[in-house]
Amino acid sequence: MIDQNAHSTTDLPIAFLNEIDQIIGRSNLKQGDAVANLDYGITAANFGATAVAFPSSTQDVAAIIKSAVAHGISVVPQGGRTGLVGGSVSAPGQIVLSTARLNGIVEIYPDERVAVVEAGVTLQALQHVASAHSLEPGIDLPSRGSATIGGMVSTNAGGISAFRYGVMRHRVLGLEAVLPDGSIFSDLTRVVKNAAGYDLKHLFIGAEGTLGIVTKVAIELEPVPAATATALFGLPTVEAALEATRLGLTVQYGHMRAAEAIWNSFFSLTAGEHRWSATDYASNYPVNLILSLGGGAEEPLQMELGRIYEELSENYPDMAAVVATSQAQEAALWRLREDTDLIYRRHPSAPSFDVSVPLSQIEAYVARCLPELRSIDPIFDPYLFGHIADGNLHIVLNAAGTDLAPEKAAAVESVLYRDLRQSGGSFSAEHGVGSKRIHSLRETADPVKFALMTQIKSAMDGARTLNPGKVIG
Repeated sequence: MIDQNAHSTTDLPIAFLNEIDQIIGRSNLKQGDAVANLDYGITAANFGATAVAFPSSTQDVAAIIKSAVAHGISVVPQGGRTGLVGGSVSAPGQIVLSTARLNGIVEIYPDERVAVVEAGVTLQALQHVASAHSLEPGIDLPSRGSATIGGMVSTNAGGISAFRYGVMRHRVLGLEAVLPDGSIFSDLTRVVKNAAGYDLKHLFIGAEGTLGIVTKVAIELEPVPAATATALFGLPTVEAALEATRLGLTVQYGHMRAAEAIWNSFFSLTAGEHRWSATDYASNYPVNLILSLGGGAEEPLQMELGRIYEELSENYPDMAAVVATSQAQEAALWRLREDTDLIYRRHPSAPSFDVSVPLSQIEAYVARCLPELRSIDPIFDPYLFGHIADGNLHIVLNAAGTDLAPEKAAAVESVLYRDLRQSGGSFSAEHGVGSKRIHSLRETADPVKFALMTQIKSAMDGARTLNPGKVIG
């Protein structure tokens, strides 16, 4: 019990803190200086609140929410704190609810190809456990070691394999979530076919914790291929990268597992940092493409990569390719794509953007945006990379966040977001809306869609208990 006469290290009511203490125990409620010792993840603003609760069960979460409602306290859910759009930032007077102790693998059903896990399980932990059954979650992210399943559900994460297995919305069979009034929505369906009324789990997938706090997930798994083969192609144009991707999708043996494009600015950065080079592979190709295949045996997969190279070289004779012949070489190629932290070490809080562009329009989009960005500021040579098989491009400015004045930031967004919705794309492919992109959603969304989102939030959480100031404001 917290001493009623003691000076509180938070700005939360002592009575409320006492109730949380009774629910989860004093050691699982961090306050004041103890919060400062926690890892805040991507942004220090995640711990703007001065109290963090660590529940260990869905019932604990429900009890915390009920107490928060009674005291008029808003709750900010947090998973791995890897988000880039401020979806987990908190403020004084709020309490953070961490899913770190909700980290159990409830059950793996190998014959069903289904896993039921708690929300705080990291993607890497699920990958590890599933691999013992020659299965994988069908979704992969560079932040796999810290990104949690609950957070990935709440942001509708995409990643490397989305073109083949879909985004998180397509991986979730069922889920459990605590609603804004503390009641528990439990629908841990483990089957694909389910036409029994409204599929309400989709209210919580991509809602970023504004409609409910996801606590358990039933996620579909996929067979792990017995062998993989990976190559890096140096290509002259986006068109060439798209042609390589089409060839990868139509291989006669195996299947394409990844097609990751790395434009020259980012490739030069990571290749230089990791001192990567290969014979007859220049460092200045406009587009570099990591293409990975999976199947039953490595040799025929390598032959498929060879055929892709031969077909490409007929149209693009100046191209080059490097085929990984060991797991170490394969890992070295993937570091060239996945070491995005290098950007933020060079440019602290660099403004990043995450768009989806229809495949047929990627080349024109890039050709328009890059010179228009340079017209805003001649120093802009953005780092560009992404999941080219599904049209998801990541654009990170080569500038510190503090160097971008508001009017310049607005001009950058105008260039990058122009006509995206009208063309069938999206200003946010997989990072979500959070607190940073609310204005972008308002400006680009269909008005009826935005109004309906607002109505749903008001109906489910009129008191704005859960994650206020995110998605719709």
